[in-house]
Amino acid sequence: MTTAAPVGTEALRERMAGLDTAALSDAMDSLRTPPGVLPGIAARTPGSIACGPAFTVRYRAVDDDTGFRNAADYIDDVPSGSVVVVDNGGSRMCTNWGSLLSSVALHRGVRGTVVHGSVRDVKESRTAGYPLFSTGVTMVSGKNRVVLDRTGAEVDIAGTPVRPGDWIFADDNGALRIPADLVEEVVRRAEAVERTESRIRAAALGGDRLDEARARFGYARPWEDKGDHDDH
Repeated sequence: MTTAAPVGTEALRERMAGLDTAALSDAMDSLRTPPGVLPGIAARTPGSIACGPAFTVRYRAVDDDTGFRNAADYIDDVPSGSVVVVDNGGSRMCTNWGSLLSSVALHRGVRGTVVHGSVRDVKESRTAGYPLFSTGVTMVSGKNRVVLDRTGAEVDIAGTPVRPGDWIFADDNGALRIPADLVEEVVRRAEAVERTESRIRAAALGGDRLDEARARFGYARPWEDKGDHDDH
């Protein structure tokens, strides 16, 4: 049975989905917290957004060659609204996600997948519109090469820790991890960043000098959302 998302999660997700990784990164900078970038992660379904609490998955290499070894069976345990975060050490030697998993995840309400490793069947995931992000792409199956180590544990994505329940946001710019206890404040500040930059853009396109528009609307501290003020 699909697990429902926590109360308040959908409202927060809706707000976050209207933002982008740039505004969220600026908001995290304003809190002087590590940026939370998941290095090397690129969009495989351009224009899509993955947004939600992390469901973590960790793989390890097969340590014997006796009999068939399936890569993993965990997708039925992923709560609706989650973003699957897979750690296979960034490997480009075999895949950790394909079209079957994309189809089932989409059907179950999973909001995207970020793989520190490789994926395949990219065309099918794009056609379905499933938000898929990864370090690499290969056609080589993970069967008989990797097995599930565990789910629900902290994973390390090229130096950035991701804990179950941390929020993941990924778009065409890349992927971010936002600590669970900072999500609401990061979203609030990112919304302010977007408003500040929108005012600056409108003023500059309306004929103002860009440097003057930046000073006027508080570009140095956009998360404070000072509005139309002349004294900064």
